[in-house]
Amino acid sequence: MTRLLRSRPRRAGLLLTAVACAAAAATPAVAEPTPVYRDASRPVADRVEDLLSRMSLQDKIGQMTQAEREAADPAAAAEAGIGSILSGGGSAPTPNTAESWADMYDAYQRAALNTPLGIPILYGVDAVHGHNNVHGATIFPHNIGLGAANDPELVERIGRATAEEVAGTGIDWDFAPCLCVARNDRWGRTYESFGETPERPTAMASLVTGLQGSSLDGPASVMATAKHYIGDGGTTGGEDQGNTEIDEAELRAVHLPPFKAAVERGVGSVMISFSSWNGVKMHVHDYLINDVLKGELGFTGLVVSDWQGIDKIDGEEGFTAAEVRDSINAGLDMIMVPYDYQEFMDLLRQEVEAGRVPMSRIDDANRRILTKKFELGLFENPFTDRSFTPTVGSPEHRELARQAVRESQVLLKNEGGVLPLPKDSGKIFVAGKNADDIGNQSGGWTISWQGESGPITPGTTILEGIRQAVAPGTEVTYDRDGNGIDSSYSAAIAVVGETPYAEGEGDRPEGMGLDEEDRATLAKLQESGVPVIVVMVSGRPLDIAAELPNWDALVAAWLPGTEGAGVADVLFGDHEPTGTLPMTWMVSADQQPINEGDGKSPLFPYGYGLTY
Repeated sequence: MTRLLRSRPRRAGLLLTAVACAAAAATPAVAEPTPVYRDASRPVADRVEDLLSRMSLQDKIGQMTQAEREAADPAAAAEAGIGSILSGGGSAPTPNTAESWADMYDAYQRAALNTPLGIPILYGVDAVHGHNNVHGATIFPHNIGLGAANDPELVERIGRATAEEVAGTGIDWDFAPCLCVARNDRWGRTYESFGETPERPTAMASLVTGLQGSSLDGPASVMATAKHYIGDGGTTGGEDQGNTEIDEAELRAVHLPPFKAAVERGVGSVMISFSSWNGVKMHVHDYLINDVLKGELGFTGLVVSDWQGIDKIDGEEGFTAAEVRDSINAGLDMIMVPYDYQEFMDLLRQEVEAGRVPMSRIDDANRRILTKKFELGLFENPFTDRSFTPTVGSPEHRELARQAVRESQVLLKNEGGVLPLPKDSGKIFVAGKNADDIGNQSGGWTISWQGESGPITPGTTILEGIRQAVAPGTEVTYDRDGNGIDSSYSAAIAVVGETPYAEGEGDRPEGMGLDEEDRATLAKLQESGVPVIVVMVSGRPLDIAAELPNWDALVAAWLPGTEGAGVADVLFGDHEPTGTLPMTWMVSADQQPINEGDGKSPLFPYGYGLTY
């Protein structure tokens, strides 16, 4: 009995265990619940906190790192956990087509999504007047021309068109608009400014709305960047990356309003300026970034450095642990370290582990970055929407650019009503280095960083626009140097001015006049005795007061981009000139800086512009 009583429970236990095992084998394993950060129905804030809770310090540092595509291919970027990639000026796939860009972008996203947490990357470009790195894209007038047009609704439409072309190549982040207020025309970035007073740059913050749309996850919505915060247009001598030596009242009155407008429009990111304010580099300016931008203005997006910006803080080659620490603590959330990303990540980790950068600062930066990635819909739709790829350089966008070109023309002189020219005027002579050159009329930041002369991308030169505009019987003769002109021509059009440049290379600490080639060309035209119409292609007002009496008409065409027919639209009267000066036009370079209200007598005042 005793033996039986002892054995029965054992047999029953074995039987129960066997039944349980059989039941377990027959029941499918319960799937792990979807992580909150993967659930698109959850609020963005909840998704961000869930993802943050799963991230290591190294993961978080990676999200704060932005590298150049040339330094980190998709595999290297994924292996390092890099959160953002950019293409600098001229950094493009081969071949440089919209399709190649889309393929490249998608390769980065596939690699990023294959990492343990699968956090998509943000890819940034400087699409500052159209998608200007991409061959065949629509190149709109640079900002100085759009400032002359003074049409915020047009600028918003340009932002939308640019967003479509950018989205068609996969890119989701545009380092635009530049909202600087350029106060000294010697500065090589003057053409990136909408105007010398805060009113026009503030109004043209409408570009933010055009780029981002009504929501960041909408069709072809691209995150905008207000740059460069703050005061880069006010440096002493117009020196690029120089020192803005003004009091806080002037900084707030002149340079802050455009950024305030951008924040009110929900701009997703702000880029910090290379320049200093009263000797303190903006990249470490805790007060202006943390207190004013994030605190007072209530900016909730991400703050990004400029290209190698932290490397310029102490003036020495190579960034240090102190530069990394000070810039992050000053409120920078993402650091553009194009080539030395691994060193940056190592130094930041060292500073966090030593307690010199608080973990709360790292988490705040990551919240800002991840929030934008979720708002952009990258977790649900990480790849290129190829329905927008055909918009790159589309006829509709080129027509919009042509409208922008004609609205940006400023008629400064029209002696005897020589303009508009009749389309059936017999013979017209065209000369000048900028008459038949897409590269020159597009300026810097076109296909390459500094830009270059020549047929660098498809478009219509000003000469081609003139030939399209005239009546069939009108003869248009072109010679770059003005050779061959005589008194038989009804008019001579000289398209002169500057050749392409960008920051640094474009600074003009010395003279600001026409070059020898232009002066020689103009002299030949003037000797013929026919009316001379000067079309000035430039990124700023030039020192031309001495030559002006020899010209019958002067049109400031700025840097019109690929649609040169817009210039001809005004020259031949299809559209009246409506542009007005966004910059005061100096009598001589010695007057620089010259701005509205400073008591100096200009050649042409701010806001000046004639019409027919």
